[in-house]
Amino acid sequence: MAYTLSSRGDSRIEIKQSVFIGCARRIQSPEDASDFIAEQRSLYPDARHSCYAWVLSCGVNMSKYSDDGEPSGTAGMPLLNIIQSKGLTDCAVCVTRYFGGILLGKGGLARAYTEAGTSALAGALPVEVAPGTLFTVKLEYPDYDKFLFECNKRGYDPKDSRFGDGVELDVLTESSKEEEFLTFVTDITSGRAKGEKSGTAELVLRTLELF
Repeated sequence: MAYTLSSRGDSRIEIKQSVFIGCARRIQSPEDASDFIAEQRSLYPDARHSCYAWVLSCGVNMSKYSDDGEPSGTAGMPLLNIIQSKGLTDCAVCVTRYFGGILLGKGGLARAYTEAGTSALAGALPVEVAPGTLFTVKLEYPDYDKFLFECNKRGYDPKDSRFGDGVELDVLTESSKEEEFLTFVTDITSGRAKGEKSGTAELVLRTLELF
């Protein structure tokens, strides 16, 4: 299981005439992170600084940050600290600054980048995810409504349903609970249904309130 982001989050704050524009989203690789940072810089080509931090654990364990010309320790590291302190992974946050002419000092800069980064990450809706296994289940019509109800009650995730002579539907469950799910299918239908593995996918377990 892991904590990551489910969408894109944006923020904008103004402090002493300097504008800080934040953006956070999920990433899948170092190349994905680089593309995201390049995209943010291209959106604000006249800005002085686009500082960032990212953390990866999918396939590699990596992290990177940059102050992008700001005084050392005032931007990239504070952004990285937010991600790590909340236990997030596979995500990046970038904060672009338009200088307003008034110096904020190291402490002021760190607080501003932290505020903009935190707001962007919160807006990206953190979630807890786990590896999932997709099963195809074949049901008789009288079992369908009860089966859906019990799936939702137990945290299984019903997907597409296809109707014909019977009902065939896809259900996503945690990979660690495959045997438990197959037993559930048998028990809830008194042996009339069966489930077969049909693929893998990520399962969202819950939305997190980290901020």
